[in-house]
Amino acid sequence: MTRLEQLNALSERVIGAAIEVHRHLGPGLLESAYQRCLETELRICGIPYRAEVPLPVQYKDCALDCASRMDLLIDGKIIVELKSVDDLLPVHTAQLLTYLRLQHLKLGLMINFNVPVLWRGIRRVANGL
Repeated sequence: MTRLEQLNALSERVIGAAIEVHRHLGPGLLESAYQRCLETELRICGIPYRAEVPLPVQYKDCALDCASRMDLLIDGKIIVELKSVDDLLPVHTAQLLTYLRLQHLKLGLMINFNVPVLWRGIRRVANGL
């Protein structure tokens, strides 16, 4: 299996976990509730992740702690940013793409739980794929 196929298979598992959370909760809760439930579902599915991962910024010769955090880092390979908003905006995608570039990763998922059907709230964001 190629690296791209592995990333796609892992992202499908994460999306499946998010769909399971959305089936149980529906839209309308705060992002933090969805994050805790998704963390639980990822554990149940055996998907390795880290939550609220600090995102240091390297600016010229300085390493800066700018207090940015990635919502979820899946198996060190995929960044997942969670939202519970009326509409995903271009700034949300730009944020995730910047996180991907800073972490030298190729794939991110933006998941907005505030939608009637979850597949409408999912965006895959690729960094040079």
